[in-house]
Amino acid sequence: MPYPLTTNNNGVNRDIEYINRDFSEMRSTLINFAKTYFPTTVTDFSATSPGMMFIEMASYVGDVMAFYTDNQIQENFIQYAKQINNLYDLSYMMGYKPSVTSAATTELDIFQIVPAIYDAGSGEWLPDFRYSLIINENATVTGNAGNPFLIQNRIDFSQSSSLDSTTVSVYEITGNDPVSFLLKKNAQAISATINTTNITVGSPERFATFNVVTQQPLGILDVTDSDGNEWVEVDYLAQETVFESVRNTNPFPNDPNTQNDTAEVGDLLRLKKVPRRFVSRFVSSNNLNSGSATLQLQFGAGTTNDYDEQIVPNPNNVGIGLPYGQNKLTTAYSPTNFMFDKTYGVAPSNTTLTVRYLTGGGVGANIPANTLSGISNTANVLFSTDSLDPTLAQTIFNSLAVNNPNPATGGGDGDTVQDLRLNSLASYASQLRAVTQEDYLVRAYSLPSQYGSIAKVYTESPKLENTLPGENNSVLDLYILAYNDNTRLVNATSALKQNLSTYLSQYRMIGDSVRIKDAFIINIGVNFEIVVLPNFNSNQVLSGCISQLINYFNVSNMQINKPIIINELYTLLTCGVVPGVQNVKNISFNNKVGESLGYSKYAYAIEGATQNGVIYPSQDPSIFEVKFPNTDIKGRVVSL
Repeated sequence: MPYPLTTNNNGVNRDIEYINRDFSEMRSTLINFAKTYFPTTVTDFSATSPGMMFIEMASYVGDVMAFYTDNQIQENFIQYAKQINNLYDLSYMMGYKPSVTSAATTELDIFQIVPAIYDAGSGEWLPDFRYSLIINENATVTGNAGNPFLIQNRIDFSQSSSLDSTTVSVYEITGNDPVSFLLKKNAQAISATINTTNITVGSPERFATFNVVTQQPLGILDVTDSDGNEWVEVDYLAQETVFESVRNTNPFPNDPNTQNDTAEVGDLLRLKKVPRRFVSRFVSSNNLNSGSATLQLQFGAGTTNDYDEQIVPNPNNVGIGLPYGQNKLTTAYSPTNFMFDKTYGVAPSNTTLTVRYLTGGGVGANIPANTLSGISNTANVLFSTDSLDPTLAQTIFNSLAVNNPNPATGGGDGDTVQDLRLNSLASYASQLRAVTQEDYLVRAYSLPSQYGSIAKVYTESPKLENTLPGENNSVLDLYILAYNDNTRLVNATSALKQNLSTYLSQYRMIGDSVRIKDAFIINIGVNFEIVVLPNFNSNQVLSGCISQLINYFNVSNMQINKPIIINELYTLLTCGVVPGVQNVKNISFNNKVGESLGYSKYAYAIEGATQNGVIYPSQDPSIFEVKFPNTDIKGRVVSL
């Protein structure tokens, strides 16, 4: 669309087509402009005329300016940006941290031998766990492939739980008695190498940045200063609390309410304040796939020993002539004061920072199976107890072996341009917050496994009669259940509930209140009768029907407050999946109760809860579970 630029002496509008942005279009527009508004003054449009020289010079300048204008606008949008550094900046702005290289991951089988010891109480030979080993995280595993891997989780052969089981088998026998046992653990490992660099810091500087240039950087492992203080990496400098993982040693072993805590919850989740903190980011080279990048660390702004209120006064204490007060009016309203307090963390000063960072990954890290064999940095391996026989202890230590039964996967050359765009948009859309009930479900299921495993989750707003005085509509009841080591539903331990509460506190809206409760478990048994077609083996047909019902009532298919639709079972058994079924005459349910028998303690009137062929769960959130499918699902063959 033409836009009026100015008018000539006769009041006629002079219009310029601003959409004409390249040299040719601008040249043509300027020629037409001259012919229209200066028909008698400018008449020579030959290539050698002075007028054409000025027109083409103006067109050239306009073309260049249009190019840079378009480019600058384009580089502000991650969907269209082409400059690598701009793509990185936009990614960080949208909450996504790019990767220069990607680490390969694999699962390890770790073995050790322990001597056998006779237990007079049980009359059995048992593993002597005094000789069990502990492997600290970040122990390096090597093999014939040449790519080192780091063990990500702490390995303790003396501990066994449903989340971190220790497999025990007899290794050596003399006569009929075992001499030694073989212990096996599983662990996750990533392809990475630990590197160290030192940074000397003098006088404190606001938002000081330091660069580490390296090949295939994966990220920062840890930062400590010469005084022994730990500096913690955060997502943003205003983030003053982080999660802290503490080994669950169960300080109340005699409390029946906590006796299962250590078995089901390996670590406890805590929130702690971190005044010493930093953020890191990659500053990419121009070649995205070169594997080389600058790893940049940025620290906080607190450069004074004064209390924050001395730097940025409390508004209630600001004024002139306050009794027993200080006149802070001259400094109260300076925005620069905020740049010196500890809101964004403490700035390091007069110290040496020791930075340990990880490098590695790449396509070459996708090693084949059975190529990792041993732990190279044995300083990370120690016995769980002292006062051991030194000769035997050395033999046990030498028995430590490692293997990767499956190939390592996931190693790559980092984010491509398209990866940066898609991952950044996805990260921005996720927003790392819990607003809806579905958000809380997703967050509960995403609790890291070392803090416990959530089997089932259900959310609902509290009933009016269960709402405490002063509570508003932002209260949410979160009902959960856990698995035991046999993948049976159990109530969550207190440690698991606390871990989940701490974990959700980082995502919930500031006004939300989350109450974590136990869902009820209703154990049921199923009985059915079938008629078998002639010329079919009755036992095979019956076994096939039982298998179908076991799959139907698999715990993974059951959800809290999910009803049982009886007609679905009739359809399942008569739809031809099991050949030989002529008819299903009866399907009935019964409640299984009794903790001594392994069932839930909650009784439930199934007949009263059945309406129109649907068995409804309790109004208090509950779940139906066939606890022992091989015995709780019973069928028989009858005649017509």
